[in-house]
Amino acid sequence: MTDSLPARDIRDLGAFDEHHPPDQELLDDCVHCGFCLPTCPTYLLWGEEMDSPRGRLYLMKEGLEGEPMSDSMVQHWDSCLGCMSCVTACPSGVKYDTLIEQTRAQVERNHTRTPKEKALRTLIFSIFPHPKRLRAMRGMLKMVQRSGLDRRLRETGLLDRMAPHLAAMERLTPTITDAEPLPEHVAAAGERRAVVGMLTGCVQGAFFPGVNAATARVLAAEGCDVVIPADQGCCGALSVHNGREQEAQAYARRIIDAFDDAGVEHIVINAAGCGSTLKDYARLLADDPAYAAKAEAFEAKVRDIAEILDELGPVAERHRLEMSVAYHDACHLAHAQGVRSQPRALLAGIPGVELREIAEGEICCGSAGIYNILNPEPARELGERKARNIVATGADVLVTANPGCLLQVASAITAQGHQLGMAHLVEVLDASISGASPEALRNRTI
Repeated sequence: MTDSLPARDIRDLGAFDEHHPPDQELLDDCVHCGFCLPTCPTYLLWGEEMDSPRGRLYLMKEGLEGEPMSDSMVQHWDSCLGCMSCVTACPSGVKYDTLIEQTRAQVERNHTRTPKEKALRTLIFSIFPHPKRLRAMRGMLKMVQRSGLDRRLRETGLLDRMAPHLAAMERLTPTITDAEPLPEHVAAAGERRAVVGMLTGCVQGAFFPGVNAATARVLAAEGCDVVIPADQGCCGALSVHNGREQEAQAYARRIIDAFDDAGVEHIVINAAGCGSTLKDYARLLADDPAYAAKAEAFEAKVRDIAEILDELGPVAERHRLEMSVAYHDACHLAHAQGVRSQPRALLAGIPGVELREIAEGEICCGSAGIYNILNPEPARELGERKARNIVATGADVLVTANPGCLLQVASAITAQGHQLGMAHLVEVLDASISGASPEALRNRTI
C-alpha cells in the first residue's frame, strides 16, 4: 500500500490540491470547437454550456487559476455521465476521460457533500463493489420477486415519492435466476490456441452468472484454456469513476495479485465498464513503486471478449439463428476502448442473424455505472430516448456487452410497454455454437 494522501492544506489556493489536479496541458488541447456538444447526453437534455464537456473543462481551468471549489462546480461535474462520447467526437484528441477522473478524485477529497448524499454513496459502495455481499442478497431478492412484493410496491409509487434513489435501484434489479457456478479451470475444446484468464466481475458475477458461464463456454469452444481465479474481487471501476482513488487502487492491486501466477496470455473481460478500468491500471498505479510495472504488464494483457474472439478468429461451428438483432454500443466499450467493429463482426458471422443499427447509437442510455441511481431523473430521460430508438428498429433481440446497459434499457423498454429479447453478446454466440433455438433469446427478459 502507498502512503495515505496528505490532508488538504487550508492555505492551498483554488479548487484543487497538489495531488494530480486536472492536467493543464490536457486542458489546453481543447480549442472550444463544439464538436462535443451534439454527442453529450446532458447537453442534449438541458442545452446548458456548463453541462457540456467544454463547459466542464472551463470550470476545471477556473479551478486551476484560483477559483475555489463551489457547489455549482461540483454539480456540473457530477452531472457528467462519464460516457466518453465526447472523446470519440473530439477532433483535437482532448483526453476528457483522464481529466474528469482527475477532477472527481479532487471532488471526493476536497468537497463536503450533504449528509443525504454521503449516506447514499456509502450505501452504494458498501454493496456494489463486493461480490460476496451481492451474492448474499440473491436469496432475499429471489424470495421478494417470487412473492410479487416488488411488483406491488412498484405499483403503489410509494417508493418513488419517498426515496427516488432507492426506487431507481429497485427498478434496475434483474430477475434472479439460478446461479451457474464456475470451476477455476475450463479446458479448451480441441486444440488449445490460447490460455486466458477471466474476470467474473461484481454485478456480472452476482446477477448475470449465465453470462459468465456462456463466456467460459465460448472461449473453450474457440480453443482457449480458461483460468478463473477464485480470489479475484472488484476491479475498482465504480470507485475510480467516482473519484474514490485509494479504494480503486486497492482493488486494482488485488486483481493484479489474483492473476499474477495464473500463467495466462490474456485477461478477458465481458463487462465494458470494468474493461475500460482494467486497461487504465498503469495510470491508476503509476505512483506505486511496487505495482507500477506490474500494472503495465497486466494492462497489456487485457482484452474485451469481443476483441479476443475477433483476434483468434472462429473455429467452432456457428449454427443458424433466425432473428434480427439490434446491437447497442456500451459507452465504455465503444468510446473508452474503441471496440465497435468486433462485436458487429461476430454477430454478422452467425448465419441467420440480421444486424440492425440503432439511431443515435453514440448517445448514452443513462446507466453509466451508478449514475442512474445517483441521478435517476436524467437517467430516466436518457433511458426513454434510448428505448424508443431501440424499439424503432423492430429487432427481435437487443444485444449489448455491459450488464448496466442491459438493466437500464430493459427497465426503460418495459416502462414503455414493449417486450424485446435481451442478451449479452456472448449469450448469442453461445446459442449459435451450441445449436440452441433462437426462441429462448427472443423471449429472454432481464
